[in-house]
Amino acid sequence: MPIFQPRIAIVGGGPSGLALGQLLHQRGIRATIYELRAKSTQEELAKPSGMLDLHEESGLTAMRECGLWNGFQAAVGDCSESMRVINPDGVVLHTDEGELASRPEIARNALTNLLIQNVPSDTIKWNHKITTVRSDHNATTGATEITFDLGVNGAAAYDFVVGADGAWSRIRKLLSDAQPFYSGAQYVTATVRHVSTKYPHLVELSGSGTLCALGGGNAIMTQRGPQDSIQVYAAVSTPHEHWAAAAGLKGKTAAEVKTTLLGDDKLFRKWAPALQDLLATACDEETKDNPGCEADIKPYYMLPVGHRWEHRTGATLIGDAAHLMTPWAGEGVNLALWDSLDLAHVLAAVPEAADAAAWQAALEPRMREFEEAMLARAQVKAEETVRNKDMFLSENGAQAMADFFKMYEDIAAAGHKGSKMETVS
Repeated sequence: MPIFQPRIAIVGGGPSGLALGQLLHQRGIRATIYELRAKSTQEELAKPSGMLDLHEESGLTAMRECGLWNGFQAAVGDCSESMRVINPDGVVLHTDEGELASRPEIARNALTNLLIQNVPSDTIKWNHKITTVRSDHNATTGATEITFDLGVNGAAAYDFVVGADGAWSRIRKLLSDAQPFYSGAQYVTATVRHVSTKYPHLVELSGSGTLCALGGGNAIMTQRGPQDSIQVYAAVSTPHEHWAAAAGLKGKTAAEVKTTLLGDDKLFRKWAPALQDLLATACDEETKDNPGCEADIKPYYMLPVGHRWEHRTGATLIGDAAHLMTPWAGEGVNLALWDSLDLAHVLAAVPEAADAAAWQAALEPRMREFEEAMLARAQVKAEETVRNKDMFLSENGAQAMADFFKMYEDIAAAGHKGSKMETVS
């Protein structure tokens, strides 16, 4: 009798979905990955993107188990682990060279590219939109069946579905009524490429890693990246979810948005000239590289801290779909990769079964344990993220962040390894 092979789908082709696909492939378990977007070109993946610092217990362990350690090592180096903290007056309050932790930085695009190159290409269905998803009991087989309506691509049914489809997950609707809510902060992102040649004074200001200038409830942060770039983030605290529209910034280029950012006393008008120059140059360069394009202004969202759902047969969530949080603890992608790693272990441990119903029955207790462990650790990290956001986007955020690092310096001096926060994810 042939061995039963469960039909497994992963919805979402981001880091968590791709990593899970790779981990299952290594274990001889076939899964189909559905991704709404088209496959990115190599040119697109080479562009500067946000940097992610991977942590030993999660992201780095996942890279090793995916068999991607050598490729990962080759992809890091654009951004060092150094950190510089300054206040709005331009006074440096903290510097380090990454000695507080070992958390190598990789560009988000580079991580995605590394995973895409190693996941079997025939398992990824690009340009596939799931319009609806439903869960049904199959009276003939006794199993639960999850069915996707794929629009022009027809329909597909599975024995087990993993929602790795991010903040606005469609799969989450099978399990939870929770919706992301606005966190109170927005990011304006702009990039300066070839900065060492064109603007060496900005390199001197930003350093080789991360710069955080904080105060008045706002922030200007930078990270070095591919193509000798500096990616600049202006973080704005505002209770208005639709701040860009209310401020008249919708449809405007980064160069036009610059006027509002630097002309408002509640934003960056009173900040040090060097920081204003950094932000202005980034906005101008962004528009030069992308003429006519709308500025990248994004409100940040989160799921309720401690988000839970009642376990249901045939479906689960990982990554942002399960525990969306803001980037102020640097845990988003790390938790997502940790989820993928643990779930791969769970699925590989299910014994052979005669049919879908028996396979689901064997999987059930393992999934309950997996979800409880995943959500418990995510709650701890989400609580940390909320504390960090409130601290660093405060009136005296730079001093608060400097004090934060001083605490870990003291811990390190006492013989323990510290914890470095990733500022953007």
